[in-house]
Amino acid sequence: MHTGILSCASDATLAEVAEIMSANRVHAVAVNDHGHTRPVGIVSDLDVVAAVATGTDPSALQVAATQPLAVSADESLARAAQLMTERALTHLVVLDATGGYPVGVLSALDIAAAYAGPSS
Repeated sequence: MHTGILSCASDATLAEVAEIMSANRVHAVAVNDHGHTRPVGIVSDLDVVAAVATGTDPSALQVAATQPLAVSADESLARAAQLMTERALTHLVVLDATGGYPVGVLSALDIAAAYAGPSS
């Protein structure tokens, strides 16, 4: 898991989201709406690729996977992998086990690194 969560406003353009991804070398950015403590969506690098393919620049909220799938920090890695597989996702928001607030993002690459073992 990558601790911390990068986010953007719901009215950010996808180009702005791509800039956040590029500058921080991440593959997903949470979308926040005013007044919400939890993300209302998540934009992945594949969403940016799809926009480039269609020649559009929609807002982050228009392309975000709404109701981003989240997993509690105390869930097992196997459970997180199962959720990703069932929903065909590459990222999960990780929530603090006690407060339910976002504390990070778990990616498919994080799972691959854990599976590879300590030498990776």
